[in-house]
Amino acid sequence: MVPRYIAHLDMDAFYASVELLRYPQLKGRPVVVGGRRRSAQESADDGTFATLRGYTGRGVVTTSTYEARALGVFSAMGLMKAAKLAPDAILLPADFDAYRKYSGLFKAAVREIAPQVEDRGIDEIYIDLSEGVAASAAEGAPDPWARARALALDIQRAVREATGLSCSIGITPNKLLSKIASELNKPGGISVIRPDDVRGVVWPMAVRKINGIGPKANAKLEKLGVRTIGELAQKDAGWLVEQFGRSYGAWMYRVARGEDDRPVVTWSEPKSISRETTFEDDLHPVRDRPRLSKIFTDLCLRVAGDLERKGYAGKTIGIKIRYDNFHTVTRDLTIDRPTQDAKTIRRAAGECLKRVPLDRRIRLLGVRVGTLSRPGLAQEVSDRSLFD
Repeated sequence: MVPRYIAHLDMDAFYASVELLRYPQLKGRPVVVGGRRRSAQESADDGTFATLRGYTGRGVVTTSTYEARALGVFSAMGLMKAAKLAPDAILLPADFDAYRKYSGLFKAAVREIAPQVEDRGIDEIYIDLSEGVAASAAEGAPDPWARARALALDIQRAVREATGLSCSIGITPNKLLSKIASELNKPGGISVIRPDDVRGVVWPMAVRKINGIGPKANAKLEKLGVRTIGELAQKDAGWLVEQFGRSYGAWMYRVARGEDDRPVVTWSEPKSISRETTFEDDLHPVRDRPRLSKIFTDLCLRVAGDLERKGYAGKTIGIKIRYDNFHTVTRDLTIDRPTQDAKTIRRAAGECLKRVPLDRRIRLLGVRVGTLSRPGLAQEVSDRSLFD
């Protein structure tokens, strides 16, 4: 088998780091990004900053600086709980437009060096370095893993020059191990795990470090006396299938041994494009109707903007509502022609809204456009057919 050199790049505390570019005076302090754009932004604009002290609401932590993490504040934690752990931490609202901008910048910088990139979200990517390693071998460079590390250093420098931000990179023979490796030396680290390192480096780790083993599977493994990846690797394949089912058990058997043959997928069509928002306070469908209407329209405008920016149009318009009792409903409507027009999306989404009960307070509202196509590509194909 031809050796592969796969990297996983993870931006360091991405959202918080983008905010620190805006407010450099906060470097070295515990900063939490979360909640909605409200008084936190207003106070930041006048030179003072809101803190978590006395916070009330249902917001959650989007991300936090490493100083805040040292106090126990992590992503997805409720802001009220975070306020108890770190009352003096600075609270900043999320600015996703800025994060998307910096996401595009760092990914473009990486592709200039290593074009084989798989986009995994706003702040992480997989990179196939195999061609770059092979090319450097032709130039007489030493050990291939050292060549891969040198490429990672070049990538880190390029990302910092393009964005002012740091990233951590893990390099291994596959995506599974690289995801684990990128967490080992944060922030700003490069970690290399060679095939012979799996037993010594990976096996002592907790099984939850494997991407794909969630809280329920981890709890069951602990009850079965399996706490480390090495202990999982010692289990018989048949036993794992018996405990976890044919597919998941067989997968566990492979990944515990560091086996993963998934390719780096450089491009794929999205199935849908959506926007949604969770309210800090539940909104009443009658008393808060003007506010809900404005939010609903804004979601449609944002989805339309995303479609236009990415070059898609869609025929299936849908909504998502989560009530105050956490019950969630969705409704879809398929229109005659693909669209990326905000008014058309708003009109179709409004028709969907008429088909759901509005007798409870609303916790979350979302708009989705699916059955996507590329109108520009369709026109190009049509134009070519004139000459066939």
